[in-house]
Amino acid sequence: MDTVRDLNALRDSVAAFRAAGQRVALVPTMGALHAGHVALIEAAKRPGTKVVASIFVNPTQFGPNEDLSRYPRREMADIRMLNEAGCDLLWLPSVETMYPDGFATSVRVSGVSDGFDGASRPSHFDGVATVVSKLFNQVGPDAAYFGEKDYQQLAVVRRFVADLDFAIDIVGVPTQRDDDGLAMSSRNIYLDDEQRKQAVALPRALGVAARAIAKGEDVESVLDDARTTLVGAGFTIDYVALADAETLAENPAADRPRRLLAAARMGATRLIDNIAIDL
Repeated sequence: MDTVRDLNALRDSVAAFRAAGQRVALVPTMGALHAGHVALIEAAKRPGTKVVASIFVNPTQFGPNEDLSRYPRREMADIRMLNEAGCDLLWLPSVETMYPDGFATSVRVSGVSDGFDGASRPSHFDGVATVVSKLFNQVGPDAAYFGEKDYQQLAVVRRFVADLDFAIDIVGVPTQRDDDGLAMSSRNIYLDDEQRKQAVALPRALGVAARAIAKGEDVESVLDDARTTLVGAGFTIDYVALADAETLAENPAADRPRRLLAAARMGATRLIDNIAIDL
């Protein structure tokens, strides 16, 4: 795996892939990689395709009360993991490369970015949409792979790709989970041993709620039960909601694909998760 930190070198490498008749797949990350990221690389690896991963801890998607400096950074371990996973090229831009002096442009996606994490973390998805747009223009991929764990992020990316006519296939990869069901996340390392045991209540409560909703039980009662379960397990809840799987509008029609979404804090650690509702 080659590693590049200069934009011209990145474009030269991608041009060489193209000259050899290869497609290009992008896996954007913020580093602190785990098995969930490896699953994205593996999903992107297809015959005739070169896989480009990016690592960039994007400052514009951190709010004023979120500690950017605390976000885990493990560059050498990440490089080893990507190399072992079969990634072909790693793009490691600096903050100065991504946001040079005078940078004044932002991508704002209305609707899908407004509720849930968008309400809890104002400007977060503006930062996501802006940096992902830049990565798409820098790499020029045919396809890009995102984990479904960050479901609202995936919906935001799909929306602006459609709206701005990016000729890129956006592929959602199912959430990767530990053996006990907790969704893999770079933030899980902040949980102490007792919190880690308690955190499994989040996927379990969502699973119970999803099955009940699929059976036709009253949605608000089911969501209230899930909230009660999470509070009893030690969580402080940001939201537990049912939304349209495409638009993320609440109170979706039962004949539409739906998604159960949740965010809650265990101590100082904010965890998110989601699960599809079977039609």
